[in-house]
Amino acid sequence: MTNSNRIRLTWISFFSYALTGALVIVTGMVMGDIAGYFNLPVSRMSNTFTFLNAGILISIFLNAWLMEIVPLKTQLRFGFLLMLLAVAGLMLGHNLTIFSASMFVLGLVSGITMSIGTFLITHLYEGRQRGSRLLFTDSFFSMAGMIFPILAAFLLARSIEWYWVYACIGLVYVAIFLLTFGSEFPALGKHAAQSDQPVVKEKWGPGVLFLSIAAMCYILGQLGFISWVPEYAKTLGMNLHDAGQLVSNFWMSYMFGMWAFSVILRFFDLQRLLTVLAALACALMYGFITSSTDHMPLFILALGFFSSAIYTSVITLASLQTRVASPKLVNVVLTCGTIGTMLTFVVTGPIVAHSGPQAALFTANGLYAVVFVMCFLLGFVSRHRQLRDSVTRMPH
Repeated sequence: MTNSNRIRLTWISFFSYALTGALVIVTGMVMGDIAGYFNLPVSRMSNTFTFLNAGILISIFLNAWLMEIVPLKTQLRFGFLLMLLAVAGLMLGHNLTIFSASMFVLGLVSGITMSIGTFLITHLYEGRQRGSRLLFTDSFFSMAGMIFPILAAFLLARSIEWYWVYACIGLVYVAIFLLTFGSEFPALGKHAAQSDQPVVKEKWGPGVLFLSIAAMCYILGQLGFISWVPEYAKTLGMNLHDAGQLVSNFWMSYMFGMWAFSVILRFFDLQRLLTVLAALACALMYGFITSSTDHMPLFILALGFFSSAIYTSVITLASLQTRVASPKLVNVVLTCGTIGTMLTFVVTGPIVAHSGPQAALFTANGLYAVVFVMCFLLGFVSRHRQLRDSVTRMPH
């Protein structure tokens, strides 16, 4: 593979994460305007965004098999047509059914591109470099999550209709579409057989189970925590601005952490570092919940920084459990993480209704403790060191 082709595929991966980040994080900015557009209460309008999450979950799950049937370039180009249809549906359709269908299609497109982007990074890079590259790729999710809410606020403040925000997000996919021209993608499944690439089938081992549980518990814990931080802060007497600032500080620190750990990961064993980070994140979250309002900003900044590398390290370690990075394996772990997203309010909503927002935060803390246990147990069964050593011993 030429270096220029590798760079193009890497940028496709970057933009795939930016697309998902923009679609997921911009929701809170536009929800009120969309509710007003359809003359619905915000509480009911929020339920329709489940179609977006459902689309992401279904496409990531199915793409574990589709990637071996439909070439990656074909999927991305077909996704461009789906993106055009979805944005057109949002702009031209004036009823809730079309809106819900369009959000579902946006979720499908987002899930397809994100699963392809993740696989490309695990295929293009090896060992510790894979972890650092995947972490840097994930930072585009956070960058889009910072840029597009600002863009949405700019447009909405000038009385520009909310659907133009999604038209702007669609430009990210235009970049992906243009990068597919002249790019050569890895062949998988029957296409790999036709191109004389060996098809390798390996047993995954128990480490993949531990990592899948860790992925689901981490995302469920993270979103369950950050979703209820503002409500918890208000119960302690903080005003809405200061409560919102805690969330902003978390994501800002999270992004800086991703950049820092994309370098740090190269110098440490991934499983050992992941176990330490999971333990630190668990302790810092507990510190945040039990501290005074004066110390909460410090705890949440530290939590954002030290937890930023956990999810991508989980995905990277999963991809290193086999000699050749398996798209099915990567997508299974991604699917488990997305299930965590889907369960966020299903799990935390009743807890808050019964016991208040602090109980939801302690639940999230318990989930982080599960992540630590899974990462610790992984140390006894992980194959990444064994496979790394076997590769270094091979004659060149």
